[in-house]
Amino acid sequence: MATRVRAEFGPLLARHTPGELNKFFFTLGGSEANENAIKFARLHTGRNKIITRFKAYHGGSHGSMMLTGDPRRWPNERSGMGGVIRVFDPYKYRSLLYRDGMSDEEYSEIMVKQLEETILYENPDDIAAMIMETVTGTNGIIPPPSGYLSGVRRVLSKYGIMMICDEVMCGLGRTGEWFAVDHWNVVPDIITMAKGITSAYTPLGVIAVHPSIAASFDHRPFYGGLTYMGHPLCLATAVKCIKIMEEEKVVENAKEMGKHLSAQLHAMKEKHISIGDVRSIGLFGGMELVLNRKTKAPLAPYGKIHPVMGEMVKFLRQKGIFIFSAGNVLHTNPPLIITKEQIDETFVLIDEALKLADAVVDQNQ
Repeated sequence: MATRVRAEFGPLLARHTPGELNKFFFTLGGSEANENAIKFARLHTGRNKIITRFKAYHGGSHGSMMLTGDPRRWPNERSGMGGVIRVFDPYKYRSLLYRDGMSDEEYSEIMVKQLEETILYENPDDIAAMIMETVTGTNGIIPPPSGYLSGVRRVLSKYGIMMICDEVMCGLGRTGEWFAVDHWNVVPDIITMAKGITSAYTPLGVIAVHPSIAASFDHRPFYGGLTYMGHPLCLATAVKCIKIMEEEKVVENAKEMGKHLSAQLHAMKEKHISIGDVRSIGLFGGMELVLNRKTKAPLAPYGKIHPVMGEMVKFLRQKGIFIFSAGNVLHTNPPLIITKEQIDETFVLIDEALKLADAVVDQNQ
């Protein structure tokens, strides 16, 4: 159904989506956005298989859970969606393909060659799309190295495989650009988004697709209808949110404050023996905690959580800081309107919390 706010929202969002991604499909959240992005890709290409990555998280619904790489997928696999291919992430800190002194471009070239080899083994004529978080979120805050996204784009285009970038977490200003792909000047075929589109005040997910994909459904239906899709209340919230972000230069603030966040993260690494690696882009950051910096042994094995992670989160919440942890990574993803002073105040408390993890390392020496 056409509404005034729906007509207003499209052109407003199109001012910020990369390239010609100016056709939008509405959902109620990120999982549904990724589910329907896969349907778009399969129907548009006539192919079945989907490439995803081991460190991915794409949602909790049936198909999006199968596209997820972490242990949340495991209990659902017996009845899960088929046709999923998994490849490794460009995770320099733990990659067996990375060597000290290797440039980002050299490492990216190796990862892209490995991707192309996998495509050839899996029959490129039956691969519809590759879906990836532009910057891996829940599973470690992993920004791609220079040359990776452009290399992936090149290989996928070579075989007619669609590129879907999941920006449910990293989109809408979180990385210091409206969309994370903008850092590398790469335009995917589809971008999915949610969370930041309304600042989570109301439920809304959006799929941005290239007009050539939308044209596939000019004369046939796309069976993706959802009861509350395009709800005027949710779209009105999104319109107001985007206008405020523009007027108050929220994305610009995220970019500037991201530099200070990065400096604080590196300062923590210098001070605390429990930190093996720090990674950030804009206001999307994290600290990976280890038992031993030399061996990179994580605080707990993959899929497990060390009790000290919960102790740090509890300590910080008691001090008024709400922080997220996943596995061995303590996330630092503050509001995009945060100030330098607020970052400094927060890291005084994070500094204290990290002493709990340092004590665990000392006990294991």
